[in-house]
Amino acid sequence: MFGRRILDRINMVDMYITNEIKQKILSVYESGIYIKGEENSLFEKEFSEYCSCRNCTIVNSGTSALILGLQVLGIGRTDEVIMPSHTFIASANAVIFTGATPKFVDIDVKNYTIDSELIEESITPSSKAIMPVHIYGHPCDMSPIQDLAEDKNLFLIEDACQAHGAEYNKKKCGSLGDVAAFSFFPSKNMTVAGDGGALTTNDDKLAEKASAIRDQGRNSGEKYYHTYQGLNLRLSEIHAAIGRIQLKHLDEWNKKRRDNASFFNTKFSNIDEIIIPCEENWAYSVYHQYVIRTRKRDSLSAFMNLNGIASGIHYPVPVHLQPAMIEVSKGLKLRKTEDVAAAILSIPVHPNLTEEEREYIAHKISDFYY
Repeated sequence: MFGRRILDRINMVDMYITNEIKQKILSVYESGIYIKGEENSLFEKEFSEYCSCRNCTIVNSGTSALILGLQVLGIGRTDEVIMPSHTFIASANAVIFTGATPKFVDIDVKNYTIDSELIEESITPSSKAIMPVHIYGHPCDMSPIQDLAEDKNLFLIEDACQAHGAEYNKKKCGSLGDVAAFSFFPSKNMTVAGDGGALTTNDDKLAEKASAIRDQGRNSGEKYYHTYQGLNLRLSEIHAAIGRIQLKHLDEWNKKRRDNASFFNTKFSNIDEIIIPCEENWAYSVYHQYVIRTRKRDSLSAFMNLNGIASGIHYPVPVHLQPAMIEVSKGLKLRKTEDVAAAILSIPVHPNLTEEEREYIAHKISDFYY
């Protein structure tokens, strides 16, 4: 069936840009309103409703959303934020930017999220918040984390930057903590065709503060009256308009990602040298990435590349081992995180994969092992 190369290169991402989006971009451009307009307001309303949250503040990146969430909770110098090391470095950078310190915890190797059973032993008098990361589109085990946060009087910050539409016990990620951060970077399950992000919360006061800090600390409607020390974290009207259109397709795309993941699970379940992703019974994963583990990771990735199939490693160097974090981690060893980082490989799972493409991916990976 695949005796010769009949497909174009299969990429990790295939972003959705249609004539509807192009026309909307032109319409916003011609309106002359480029910031703080109706597109942002409507995007905030629609995304908060999607996440089953009372409030949403749209910002210019997922990193900005994380920083904003920390700021509205008053987290800063002398504070510690408990979080996993198996994540993109932006999660830790946001903590450090506020003056606080990340406190790294090992992961559950089944689903790659923070091991909830290890959090309590990491709590110190300086602990101010827990930041679970819903990685690869799979939610964390939130109930024990919520209970612990309440018992220890800690804030709960969801890093949901990879979890648009994911659910924990049928509740949307983004509605499970004090605040939650999302990213709309081009590789995400939905995007704004550039950088963008959102902070969701059910707390009206936190939302009001977030909206002000996002706009140089203004919330009075007066241009030169600033209630808070703030930043310019605003998203353009054009990007907000793109996000609104993409949001309408998110559930459909997530369903296709899940279908592709199910297909690969079936194809790879009999390959002993591959560990396929686990979806917990309390989880609805949206497969931001489809991540396998194999001790032949590097040679498999090279083989896929030679055969026109992209792959990725998310993430090859744990955050606690990054040169930028050496002074923070102070020689910390996280065995499970480090073992996983040496074996993980992401393969294409995006919703625009054709039947032929996913058959080709499965065929080539099976060829590699057999």
